[in-house]
Amino acid sequence: MKAVVVGYGSIGARHARILEELGCTTTVVSSRAVSHADVLPNLSQALADRQPGYVVIANATDRHLDSVLELARLGYAGTVLVEKPLFQRVAPLSQSLPFCGLFVAYNLRFHPLIRQLRQLLAGERVLSVNAYVGQYLPTWRPSDDYRRSYSAHASQGGGVLRDLSHELDYLEHLLGGWRRVCALGGHFSALEIDSDDVFGLMTEHERCPLVQIQLNYTDRLGRRRILVNTDAHTFEVDLVAGRLMMDQEETSLTVDRDLTYRDMHRAALAGQVGELCSLAQAQDTLALIDAAERSVASRGWISH
Repeated sequence: MKAVVVGYGSIGARHARILEELGCTTTVVSSRAVSHADVLPNLSQALADRQPGYVVIANATDRHLDSVLELARLGYAGTVLVEKPLFQRVAPLSQSLPFCGLFVAYNLRFHPLIRQLRQLLAGERVLSVNAYVGQYLPTWRPSDDYRRSYSAHASQGGGVLRDLSHELDYLEHLLGGWRRVCALGGHFSALEIDSDDVFGLMTEHERCPLVQIQLNYTDRLGRRRILVNTDAHTFEVDLVAGRLMMDQEETSLTVDRDLTYRDMHRAALAGQVGELCSLAQAQDTLALIDAAERSVASRGWISH
């Protein structure tokens, strides 16, 4: 398979490396000089010269929409994977997109413990869920100045609500769509950024009446945890430690940091769409992000 990766920041470089490890002949589209062996300056040339069957859009969030529309304008008919979040804001797309599939890179759906939790929750009556993710922005990408990253700038699609939106996606994957949300959040810390660094959401989902979510750029320990109470069991998942507790029973495993990306790409390349995040689901996550921001402004509940 021939693949094209648009953008070559840290996540674009990871996608390109993993695709090459999976046996794909990979070209990078970048307007700047980068270290990859095969680089072209624009999408038009990449499609004409390489004729890829798979395109990964991994440039800055605020450029995702333009890249998708350019691919459509060029008549690209292969599979497209867009790095999360889909776009900076909700943007309706024509149903006549020429792609054979468009998906969004919410790779935590492919984490073995998320997969296991989803199986365990099948048939359960879910009562409450608490999800937490915290990552200290200055040490997240230690080789880069955090103040220059897209995460630091709201205009580029940065901020925890978008940057760490995996939680919003996998909760929909586990619990069905959201129905209403109330939120608090903004730029609370002393970090030298203009994007939001702390957000807390309370939501109602199709399968759960009470979901609490906290996302932040301020946790120096770096944590990602989920606590679920059902009528029959209590589940706790620690995605950093690789541990799942069901009541008093513990399952532990070591997860290669590339495993979720590899499995996601394998599914996309093979057309196995069941676990991939669809366009509609990604738009639903953007709608939740938008509603959370409106909730902060109005200090009230926002319904879907």
